[in-house]
Amino acid sequence: MTSPLNPLTRFITDKANCWQLSEYLSHGGYDGLTRAMKMSSDELLDTIKQSNLRGRGGAGFPTGLKWSFVPRGADAPKEKYLIVNADEMEPGAFKDRWLLEQTPHQIIEGLLIGGLTLGATQGYIFLRGDYYLAEERLLQAIEECKQHQLLGRDILGRGIQGQAFNFEIHIHSSAGRYICGEETALINAMEGKRATPRAKPPFPQVAGLWGKPTIVNNVETFCNLPHIINFGSDWFKALGKGQDAGTKIFGVSGRVKRPGLWELPMGTSIREIIEHHAGGMCDGYRLKGFLPGGGSTDFLLEEHLDARMDYDEIGKLGSRMGTGTIIILDDQYCPISMVLNLVRFFAQESCGWCTPCREGLPWAVSLLEKIERGEGELKDIEQLENLCDFAAPGNTFCALAPGAVEPLQSALKFFRQDFEAHINHQCCPYHDELAPKQTATTETHSRINANRVEGT
Repeated sequence: MTSPLNPLTRFITDKANCWQLSEYLSHGGYDGLTRAMKMSSDELLDTIKQSNLRGRGGAGFPTGLKWSFVPRGADAPKEKYLIVNADEMEPGAFKDRWLLEQTPHQIIEGLLIGGLTLGATQGYIFLRGDYYLAEERLLQAIEECKQHQLLGRDILGRGIQGQAFNFEIHIHSSAGRYICGEETALINAMEGKRATPRAKPPFPQVAGLWGKPTIVNNVETFCNLPHIINFGSDWFKALGKGQDAGTKIFGVSGRVKRPGLWELPMGTSIREIIEHHAGGMCDGYRLKGFLPGGGSTDFLLEEHLDARMDYDEIGKLGSRMGTGTIIILDDQYCPISMVLNLVRFFAQESCGWCTPCREGLPWAVSLLEKIERGEGELKDIEQLENLCDFAAPGNTFCALAPGAVEPLQSALKFFRQDFEAHINHQCCPYHDELAPKQTATTETHSRINANRVEGT
């Protein structure tokens, strides 16, 4: 088969059953697994390292390097676990849902290759609880694989170095908390504990699920593995337009003509994604700013449209590529209202473990609500800036609070005149009629904390 330019989405066709095993096999599905079963675990890990695949969940950590920390060899623990993080709770992110619903076998094949690489025999898919169609299709795909000897004992009836390859996959339907995007909080949730991050070290690669070596990676990350093994690391690196290898599922939401998802080379410009693939802004609206990688990234502006969507370049601009799902802010929507909506979400999703997150985020919500109601004071802006410093990296137990304040801190930087206009005119210049009139700031703080306690 000719090496594809769109490896992740080539299985997604107009056929209603494109997600089923027969269709997946007809497009070269499980060819990567067949090739992997002829390779040693060292060869597999080296191929993944050489591919420069970076985690597609948001952090962008090199996958091969992460996997290399897992103990292997005769002295390694016999039980190891692979976990697909399919919780996808990031505001503005919907890329993994597409893959889960339309190509579940690709995820299964990625898990099987991971099992061969690390000597694991158990895989889990930690699935967002309200992804009902995804769960239904994953369960059917798992059953199809069992019927065709692609899961279970002695997979494909081909021994590896004299031993049968056994692998099982389980679906863990999550009760749903954004904090489960942090891998150790996810592991705690799977163990039936409160979803709070763990102290590190030890890292999950050494002591994770039930104290055993564990790898947690995003849906899209696992989906890349069959193609890297099948077509090679050099092919994968050549797909990218810059330093980052491979393709990426990019998305756009907001007031654009064609919101959606597209598989494009890593390093595709933001302008191409928004203006060509998403069709540009809707008639009558102009671009004011955008979050390049979901709700926990810093705003960028129109002047940044020609930047490439890769981890390093977006980082140099003061933001993060994150999930690669762009959220548009147009010139007729209030930036304070948008930031308030995001920070309120993060405040409610906090696990409550550390003070900057537990107390700082609800207080930021209270101040933003006060400003949006037209009751703000100029000193509130200074307090919000102090809260951003309070929740900065290094001051919190995990990355939830630092990510939560990224849209706020960049809004204060780029849209400060909007904050001042709310305060000086004592109303929201964009949609004052929609601003909440009743809630007091202290009531908001108490309400968010109460909701968090009830949800744990």
